[in-house]
Amino acid sequence: MENLLRPLIVIGGSVVLTLLIGWTTDLLLRKADQRHHETPLWGLLRRGRIPYQLVLCAAFLRAAYDEAQVLEQHRTAVGRTLTLVLIGATAWLVIRIVAAVVETTYSRYARAHRDPARVRRVRTQVTLIMRVVAAIVGVVAVASMLLTFPAMRAAGTSLLASAGLLGIVAGIAAQSTLSNLFAGLQIAFGDMVRLGDVVVVEGEWGTVDEITLTFLTVRTWDERRITMPVSYFTSKPFENWSRGGAQMTGTVFLHVDHAAPLPAMREFLRDVLRGCPAWDGRHFDLTVTDSTPSTMEVRALVTAKDPDDLWTVRVTVREQLIHWLTETHPYALPRVNTTDAVLPPTHPNTHRDGTIPRTNRSRVHEPPRATGRG
Repeated sequence: MENLLRPLIVIGGSVVLTLLIGWTTDLLLRKADQRHHETPLWGLLRRGRIPYQLVLCAAFLRAAYDEAQVLEQHRTAVGRTLTLVLIGATAWLVIRIVAAVVETTYSRYARAHRDPARVRRVRTQVTLIMRVVAAIVGVVAVASMLLTFPAMRAAGTSLLASAGLLGIVAGIAAQSTLSNLFAGLQIAFGDMVRLGDVVVVEGEWGTVDEITLTFLTVRTWDERRITMPVSYFTSKPFENWSRGGAQMTGTVFLHVDHAAPLPAMREFLRDVLRGCPAWDGRHFDLTVTDSTPSTMEVRALVTAKDPDDLWTVRVTVREQLIHWLTETHPYALPRVNTTDAVLPPTHPNTHRDGTIPRTNRSRVHEPPRATGRG
């Protein structure tokens, strides 16, 4: 009877004590979350209740296993298994606690600062810091697990003796990975690109959707995802439309006839922008930027608070101007002149209205023929 009751009391007591402490801790965290609505810390800490209970249960069972006298012939294996579970659960719990603290700090910063660029910068740094912390804790946990095996401790001496050679080989083999790793840290703390920034890379326009220690994902306007190594952004030039503020200036080019009514076009452009909610009201202009023998190039200058609104303003202005010219000033559209050529009135082969007689047109530009042999 004692051989049956002892394991039940030890194992059952450990499980019951774990559930009791876990339930009490979760109750206290829930009350603290209800009492302090201004901070999400207590609610985020509740996400770690599962690894917290695993740590408690593994610790209790590891401490009381010798008293249970169960599977004594496998005592070493069972004890090592409990130790591995304890190490893994502890690493899991540490990551959850650090994530809760960092997320709470970021939430307070986001509420205190209204600048979207600064908030995105901190968000990028927080994300990469969490990935670094998780990687470090994971490596330490795996190393601690390996050190529980005597054979691994014995092999540590020989590994340290050849650490120099292994370091050189690993550095050569993982050169690209290490470069991306350091590039990710440089992006996080160098403020080169942030989550939510609008960038143009390889001719593609999109928004930075994800940043890790090794790669970066850009979400294009047509919902595609472009995954690029972070080393690209530290070694090649790229456009970041969100640096220094999201306000932007855009252009709309039109080719019109030389007789186009420019003052009326400026007035209509102003009316179009006043009726466009995406225009931020900062500036607009319409000027002639180039001319050809048959047309002239007109540039409409518009502004908006961000790239998305700028795209809306540009397409609206282009559509409305073309429609207005077609309806009210069709002569201002590009055309090919097919009328008779007009020469100066002093030309001997012209009529009074300035046109060339059909019988003489072919000889207007002919050079004079030679009359002598000389």
